Amino acid sequence: MSPISPAAISPRRPVPAHIDRPEYVDQPAPLPFRGSEVKDADTIARMRVAGRLAAQALQLVGKHVAPGITTDELDAIGHDFLVENGAYPSTLGYKGFPKSLCSSVNEVICHGIPDSRVVEDGDIVNIDITAYVDGVHGDTNATFLAGDVDEQTRLLVERTEESLRRAIKAVRPGRRMNVIGRVIESYAKRFGYGVVREFTGHGIGTTFHSGLIVPHFDNPTYDTVIEPGMTFTIEPMLCLGTHEWEMWDDDWTVVTKDGKASAQFEHTLLVTETGAEVLTLP
Repeated sequence: MSPISPAAISPRRPVPAHIDRPEYVDQPAPLPFRGSEVKDADTIARMRVAGRLAAQALQLVGKHVAPGITTDELDAIGHDFLVENGAYPSTLGYKGFPKSLCSSVNEVICHGIPDSRVVEDGDIVNIDITAYVDGVHGDTNATFLAGDVDEQTRLLVERTEESLRRAIKAVRPGRRMNVIGRVIESYAKRFGYGVVREFTGHGIGTTFHSGLIVPHFDNPTYDTVIEPGMTFTIEPMLCLGTHEWEMWDDDWTVVTKDGKASAQFEHTLLVTETGAEVLTLP
């Protein structure tokens, strides 16, 4: 794997005027969230639609991850799918983000901006895509293998997805939010992986990020009680080396401090009376 470096970013892709935009588009920041983390039945029904669309978009983009394609071309695929289905790509214009998905390659932990860089044989590519439709968001991501990925990195990807599965199983009404991070970190420690701390899961619904924090490491201070009807994401970021990171001058792209690979997976969840329902399935 060669180190990732910034490349050319194409002009912003247009969204047809008839598609509703989130209130934050091209604003300095979103409006503060004043609602409840527990959603009503109507909001949940709409989130199921948004989550399914996001999952279908992710699946489609993932099929195109291969050596020779650019991350900008992957962005175009995701963008076109969402707008053709009447959804707005939630990242486009969020705090100035210029693209319709995040593409984080190899040592990029999260928030990579799609650009003219060509995906190489042996790369891993995380695609993070969110659909906004009928006033709600559905947010999901996955890490895809491009060509012949080395065993160590392939296992990192598999185990990161497994850490998400285990975290979802740990969600139960009455438990504290920090159980999620405890499960993820204890699993990651078996393999000596770094667990990114500063970028977390989040509450989601009519707002992209509600202010609710879902930690991926063991920290007792995150003691919010999980309740039925809550909707939030879990999105662990595991690293082959250190969990420490640096940010590029674009104020978005986050890379591991030691240049080693990082993988991530994410689902939007609804807390049920007995556990969690995954809303971001195709």
